[in-house]
Amino acid sequence: MSSMLGQGPPEAVVETEWAEAERRRSLTWRQRLSRFDLKASPYLYISPFFIVFGIVGLFPLVYTLYVALHDWDLLSGKEAFVGFENFAWALGDQFFWNSIVNTVSIFLLSTIPQLIGALVIAALLDQQIRAKTTWRMGVLLPYVVTPVAVALIFSSVFRNAGDASLANNIVEALGFEPIEWKRERLPSHIAIATMVNWRWTGYNALILLSAMQAVPRDLYEAAAIDGAGAIKRFFSVTLPSIRPTLIFVVVTATVYGLQIFA
Repeated sequence: MSSMLGQGPPEAVVETEWAEAERRRSLTWRQRLSRFDLKASPYLYISPFFIVFGIVGLFPLVYTLYVALHDWDLLSGKEAFVGFENFAWALGDQFFWNSIVNTVSIFLLSTIPQLIGALVIAALLDQQIRAKTTWRMGVLLPYVVTPVAVALIFSSVFRNAGDASLANNIVEALGFEPIEWKRERLPSHIAIATMVNWRWTGYNALILLSAMQAVPRDLYEAAAIDGAGAIKRFFSVTLPSIRPTLIFVVVTATVYGLQIFA
């Protein structure tokens, strides 16, 4: 009864619907096109992203799953459905688990120092120093260098014992024996992690620096008046203020670090 009272008599409802239908029929084609554009244009604006993502992202992902569930003859191109046998074979392969251990080791040796170094560099560049632009361009320079050049540079820096190299020269100057950087497990991981850190630390530092510069300076002044030192202000003001950007950098660094598996 209450719903009927709220909607009014049936005749009034029918009359209202009839008037709405008449109004729609009386619209010109330009008005109809304008209403359609108002409703459809947001979806058209975002459609290029989803189309490109479906072609270069979603389709390869789905097709890779299809390939993984089949046994393929590379010469004839014939396929046979085998289910999860390929996954069972990979999980039972000792080299697969060896690569997983290597990936995790290099990931820890590269990502954690990389994030700490990026925070320190960003904090230093956020201070009142001379030639700020030059220093910022300098920390980004390793990211501009091509990966092939980076590999060649660090391959010569970390050579095996008996070959002249910068790394072993430093090790011998410290009083230690030369290290087999390319043959021993941990030294090779350190060499690769050093290369990754050299390439990505400056890039992440600039991202964090942009977030630090957006922090209101009034917060630093208030903290300084309360007696907080530089380190206290960094942990109490800077880090909480840039937390979303820091999370983004951690996520991207984790993704890039785990891609070392390839």
